[in-house]
Amino acid sequence: MLHKKSIDSLIAESDGDQPKQLKRTLSSFNLIMLGIGAIVGAGIFSMTGIVAAENAGPAVTLSFVLAGVACAFCALCYAELASMIPVAGSAYTYAYATMGEFMAWIIGWDLVLEYALASATVAVSWSSYVIKLLARFHINLSPALTISPFQTIQLPDGQVLHGIVNLPAIFIVVVLSLILVRGTKQSATMNNVLVALKIAVVLVFIALGWSHINPANYTPYIPDNTGTFGSFGISGITRGAAIVFFGFIGFDAVSTAAQEAVNPKKGMPVGIIGSLLICTLLYVLFSHVMTGLVNYKDFAGDASPAATAFAVTGYHFLQDGLIVAILAGYTSVILVMLMGQSRVFYTMSNDGLLPRFFSSVHPTFRTPWKTTLFFMVFVGLLAGFVPISDLGHMVSIGTLFAFILVSVGVVVLRYTSPDIPRPFKTPGVPVIPALGILVCLYLMSGLPLASWGRLFIWMAAGVIIYFAYSRHHSKIRGAAKK
Repeated sequence: MLHKKSIDSLIAESDGDQPKQLKRTLSSFNLIMLGIGAIVGAGIFSMTGIVAAENAGPAVTLSFVLAGVACAFCALCYAELASMIPVAGSAYTYAYATMGEFMAWIIGWDLVLEYALASATVAVSWSSYVIKLLARFHINLSPALTISPFQTIQLPDGQVLHGIVNLPAIFIVVVLSLILVRGTKQSATMNNVLVALKIAVVLVFIALGWSHINPANYTPYIPDNTGTFGSFGISGITRGAAIVFFGFIGFDAVSTAAQEAVNPKKGMPVGIIGSLLICTLLYVLFSHVMTGLVNYKDFAGDASPAATAFAVTGYHFLQDGLIVAILAGYTSVILVMLMGQSRVFYTMSNDGLLPRFFSSVHPTFRTPWKTTLFFMVFVGLLAGFVPISDLGHMVSIGTLFAFILVSVGVVVLRYTSPDIPRPFKTPGVPVIPALGILVCLYLMSGLPLASWGRLFIWMAAGVIIYFAYSRHHSKIRGAAKK
């Protein structure tokens, strides 16, 4: 259970041009766009209004700054390990090198749940928005084919209709999975287009909205606390940062593509840190304009605050553009999450902890195609048949757990392997990793007990699989016995 993989063996696995290895096609620019694709989803269009109305007021901009700084602690740790160990698998691989096989299995199993549920959750949301967009062009799908069988919908005539399957959600999962099978370069190109589209709409919102800002909406910039922690005041900014933190966690998916980066020693730090900086800047500017257009109190209970704010400008023709940007944001998030989870399973299979089926590489496309198709079915079923309310609770806790292990891993390797070349070094070790760990623990403590319960059940299943199969087929254990 405590067997570790040496850094040299990990690097050797990723070198060369063997048929079973993934194809290196991702430039630094591609990696930055992957990070932005995973980070900037529809949260920028909805989360900002919620935090402004309930927690921070116009100072939601400070909440984004604080969350970005907190996330930067973990991003710096990711950048060091990703440049030093340029292998697919993200936190799973780093844990294998620092804390041993069993802990690596735990975090790998945890990451799969995180990515699968994130993909399914966003696919269901994508479905709801595409239905709205189609309806604007008088294309109406049968309601029963747009929700899960565990949901009902009330028709205008009062009739209650039971769902059958969410076909649009399944459709987007299947299409993006097939694109991923075709090749990482093609997937990255599509992601670049989607990211360019949603950034363009965000920049248009900022540019056109800036001239319509009413300075009176910024007074008071930090509303007085209501007497409850987290309800405005300084504590409201802090609580707001904890909430919007989850809008930044997508950079974790960048590290799963390390083995497909053309120059990972340079590209991984650039991709991880670059995407975080760009997204933080976009978040701050967007929230500043939005709270300047409309008083923060007006966002209470508003499911589409960006549209509400933009209506003030009078540019109504861009309302459809916001929906398209949200769809582009959702699509790029699904694409990157589907890619991330398949790469984690690919790496675990390569280590013998999962059947060889999952590390099968397509002879032409050089992608883990069988794993991708497996998750196409798994995520497609979740998206098509499970309500979104039951999908969305587990995503964050897994990511935060991964962040903690990565931060620990940096400190461990600094002491156990001080002489290994580090193309990028996290500054201020061990202070920066310690701050990352403390922030993540604080945020995990605020998650509902139901999330912890589901995590425990999933982890219990993972432990059973490890002792029943993985430990008996582990390549590193087999080599140690010889």
